[in-house]
Amino acid sequence: MSNKRVIAVLGATGAQGGGLVRTILNDINSEFAVRALTRDVSSDKAKALADLGAEVVAADIDNFESLKSAFEGAYGVYGVTFFWEHFSPEKENAQVANMAKAAKETGVQHFIWSSLEDTRKWIPLEDDRMPTLMEKYKVPHFDAKGESDNYFAEHGVPATVLLTSFYWDNLIMFGMGPKKGEDGKLTFALPMGDKKLPGIAAEDIGKSAYSIFKAGSEYIGKTVGIAGEHLTGAQMAEAQSKVFGQQVNYFPVPFDMYRGFDFPGAEDLGNMFQFKHDFEDYYCGARSIEFTKSLNPSLQKFEGWLEENKDKIPLE
Repeated sequence: MSNKRVIAVLGATGAQGGGLVRTILNDINSEFAVRALTRDVSSDKAKALADLGAEVVAADIDNFESLKSAFEGAYGVYGVTFFWEHFSPEKENAQVANMAKAAKETGVQHFIWSSLEDTRKWIPLEDDRMPTLMEKYKVPHFDAKGESDNYFAEHGVPATVLLTSFYWDNLIMFGMGPKKGEDGKLTFALPMGDKKLPGIAAEDIGKSAYSIFKAGSEYIGKTVGIAGEHLTGAQMAEAQSKVFGQQVNYFPVPFDMYRGFDFPGAEDLGNMFQFKHDFEDYYCGARSIEFTKSLNPSLQKFEGWLEENKDKIPLE
């Protein structure tokens, strides 16, 4: 272990970070050791990573000194934030600023920052095609990340900006799978009209990030996007029908209806889907399936991922 370069992974017990930690640990010939960073080292997930061989270290992304300590001696860092815990773009912005500064002060040689677009570059605040939220944002959980990309350049941190895609795991974790109506039929609701949605299995994000680290300086200073497939809602429903063995109908939820749903962040997500819909050519183009396969030859397709995970998706 001592001669291996350390990759510190924020959010190590989450979807993205966990995928990267397991990918590194599963490679018995890896040149890297993994330091799993988490707020609660006593959690079951943290203990499971320790059992697999990870060095598990406490880190608080709201605390600069905590991050600096956690990054000490690391060759690389994988950085991800947790917007849905606090719903504050300003807090997310401050967290990324902490990450970049801590990486600079500890001499991190490669930082992969899991980001998303600042949608205001496409839809200015005065553009009334979609509502402005919190007075300063169109898609707060996108805009705050995209706005934060420049911290790494400002601090001179060698970084790769990684644009991720819709996790298919959302069908498991966030109740976005098909729902059973009063007639007993299953409906998959998604506000994407007839446009394609780039999607990916969360574990494939980790595998792709691992290849970027292994490539050394090749992707430093670059923004790269990843996806497993670009599928319409109808195509996703068709795959679900095949895997679940019963008809799943696609309902293209109108954006305004989605924004009006009664759950925290519905407006943000409604705007997000509208952005992906209205700028399909750009959004899909920024997330090349061929490029992702070059990083991760075992890249999963949606139907294969569904087969593997169908028992975890509640059909309510």
